[in-house]
Amino acid sequence: MGSSEGDKPLRRIAASFEELAAVAKQQPPGAMEVGSFARACSNVSVLFGCLGIAFKFAEMDYVAKVDDLLEASKSISKLPEMVELDIQKGTVRQAGSHTRNLLRVKRGIDMVKILFEQILVTEGNSLRDAASKAYAQVFAPHHGWAIRKAVAAGMYALPSKSQLLKKLNEDGE
Repeated sequence: MGSSEGDKPLRRIAASFEELAAVAKQQPPGAMEVGSFARACSNVSVLFGCLGIAFKFAEMDYVAKVDDLLEASKSISKLPEMVELDIQKGTVRQAGSHTRNLLRVKRGIDMVKILFEQILVTEGNSLRDAASKAYAQVFAPHHGWAIRKAVAAGMYALPSKSQLLKKLNEDGE
């Protein structure tokens, strides 16, 4: 019996971003729709959940930011338009602005991308090295000492690679 994308989150995520890329290639630069982007990103939150308690805060934060973008898509159609509106209002760097939330979502996507790249090149069954490298590249430059130390401690609570793949209903392939 074959598995569908619905019960294989990695395949669902890949399919949603492949679809987004195909649409983006057919549009002029800067025409990415807020809703399409946010819907694709919404599929990624399951990965944070599968990383256990160490990433629970990251999952909640990521979901809140994606939800904000989905809400924004009801009144703002394109990503550049959304950023321009925040520039005009002077709220780009303000906590809770759509632009800042977009940046945070992008960092979450970058973290997951680098994590899985590192999983592919890291031997053994531990996720700690892969997750530590991904965190160091994406989030650590933006976090203070206390958060970096808390994240480092949380790395010891990560599931193993095999546990993660099992949670994602995937095999080693």
